[in-house]
Amino acid sequence: MTTKQPEFSLNRPGALIAALPAILGFVPEKSLVLIAVDRGELGSVLRVDLSEELTDNVGHLAEVAAAAGPAAAIAVIVDAAGAHCPVCDDQHRRLIDTLSEELARNNIELLGAHVVDEVVHGGRWHCVDGCGAAGPVDDPEASPLAAAAVLEGRRLYPRRADLQAVIAPDDAARSAAVGAVIDDCAADRAAAAQGDAREQARRDVEQVLAAVVAVDAGRAPTDKELARLGSSLTDVLVRDTLCALAIGEHAAAAEMLWSVLARALPEPWRAEALVLLAFSAYARGDGPLAGVSLEAALRCVPRHRMAGLLDTALQSGLRPDRIRGLADTGYRLARQLGVQLPGRQGLGQRAG
Repeated sequence: MTTKQPEFSLNRPGALIAALPAILGFVPEKSLVLIAVDRGELGSVLRVDLSEELTDNVGHLAEVAAAAGPAAAIAVIVDAAGAHCPVCDDQHRRLIDTLSEELARNNIELLGAHVVDEVVHGGRWHCVDGCGAAGPVDDPEASPLAAAAVLEGRRLYPRRADLQAVIAPDDAARSAAVGAVIDDCAADRAAAAQGDAREQARRDVEQVLAAVVAVDAGRAPTDKELARLGSSLTDVLVRDTLCALAIGEHAAAAEMLWSVLARALPEPWRAEALVLLAFSAYARGDGPLAGVSLEAALRCVPRHRMAGLLDTALQSGLRPDRIRGLADTGYRLARQLGVQLPGRQGLGQRAG
């Protein structure tokens, strides 16, 4: 994720650590967080779980960080159990030494590394190399980035698991019920498409638009409707056309529909809904939701092309305005299909 920060200082560890929940979308625990510094501003921010194997795998983290071409980075280790443990301090130093070497291979200077016990107001941090610098964590809720997140309509979660729960599948019985219908829907679509594939795509897009309007009016789709919608998203022309909804007047309702589909559809069908949810979240600047959605999509379909491209863009710090061109492509495809999509959002509006 990449962001800009008014009234924010990278050279104050207490303030930097306090900003992490707003940047990541959740409060990190047992984590290594790598913050890229791009021309004096906060660049891409990457987080991985702390584990015994991490020291051997930080080379990949450094390579991902290098994709955006930053000159420098700052590392933060979040470790409640090991923040005040001499043996753990040695482990942290070895990890940071290895990370520094891998970053240097990619022409990135590690400006500093800090260990913190908890990312809460009054949590304690200290430098990894024993320089003697230490202090309290500022109030995360008072961080300028937290205020910006609230103004942007982003929700902040207590833990990463709470963020992942937004896209977690519904109960197995419901997914099975939808799955029992979805094969019949797919067969019906395939038969209809043999006559005129573009006409079928047009009907599919209009069917999804009707579902978005219904969601906007407060009506939840039935399991049969979910199955019919989910089967249509496997058509790349349909899915790519629907990307336009991320910048349209009903963007919030469309994103809500993608979320409902992602929770209700069985694998591998849910991957397409997750990709649309990720694109919608990414386009409005919600990197955390986009990230967990793409992670789930790639678990469903590891070689999913669009999910892979969006994940690479997100991890490399590509700004949301740079990926919104996919939504413009959706409007162009809709015109070719003869479908009238909702108008683009007015200046200053946001998706949700």
